[in-house]
Amino acid sequence: MNDISIWLAFGAGVASFLTPCIFPLVPAYLAQLTGTTVADGQIQVERRIILSRSLGFILGFTIVFLLIGASSTALGSLFDSRNALIEQLGGIIIVLFGLQMTGLISIKALMTDKKVHRPPKKSTSFAGSVLFGLLFAAGWSPCIGLVLGSILALASTADTMYTGMFMLFIYSMGLGVPFLLVGLLYSKSLNKLKRLNKWLPRIQQISGVIMIALGIMLFTGYFQMLSAYLSRFVPFGI
Repeated sequence: MNDISIWLAFGAGVASFLTPCIFPLVPAYLAQLTGTTVADGQIQVERRIILSRSLGFILGFTIVFLLIGASSTALGSLFDSRNALIEQLGGIIIVLFGLQMTGLISIKALMTDKKVHRPPKKSTSFAGSVLFGLLFAAGWSPCIGLVLGSILALASTADTMYTGMFMLFIYSMGLGVPFLLVGLLYSKSLNKLKRLNKWLPRIQQISGVIMIALGIMLFTGYFQMLSAYLSRFVPFGI
C-alpha cells in the first residue's frame, strides 16, 4: 500500500463525515452516545464522557469496516488471475458512485435507505457506545455507502488481506477523527456547526468529481502507474 492510497482512504473517510447524512446529525449522535440531551446549543455532559463514548463509537464502526475490507480483499484474491479485469470493474463502479454523488445520474438502487429503522437506546457505557458504532456501520445511509463502496472497490484490488484491512482502517480514521474533534471542540457550542451545513452539498459534489477521476484512472491503469511512480520517491507500504 502506498502514500496515494492512504491519503485517498483517509480523504474518503473525511468526505463521508462531511456528507449531509452525517455532519448535521453529529449533535444527535453525541447525545445518543452520551445518554444526554442537547440544550442551549450544548451537549449537557462532561468532555471526558464525550471522549470515551466517541472512542467507543469509532471502535465499533472500525471493527465492522475492517471485516468488510477483509471480505472485499478476500473476494478479489479469488480472481487474482483476472486482476486487471477486477480493477476495470472497480473503476466503473467508482465512476458510477461519483456520478451519483454529483447528481448527474440517479440510480434508485443506490438510494435505497439501509439505515436501522429502530435506533438503539441511548448509550450509558463504553460498551454501549461500541454497540452503537457497530449498528451505525451495519446500517449506514446511502451517502456514506457510495464513498465506502469506492474504497471497497480499491480494497478488492489489494495484494493482501492485511492491505485491504489497513485501507479500511485508514478510512475509519478519516471518518472517526473529525467526529472526535468536533465532539470535543464544539460540544459546548454546537450552533457554530450550522454555519457549515450550507457547504455540504458542494463538498459532496466535489467529492463526486474526485471519485469520477479516480475511477477513470483505475480503469485505464493510470492509477497503478502513478502509485508505482510515487512509491519510488516516498516508499510506504505494508
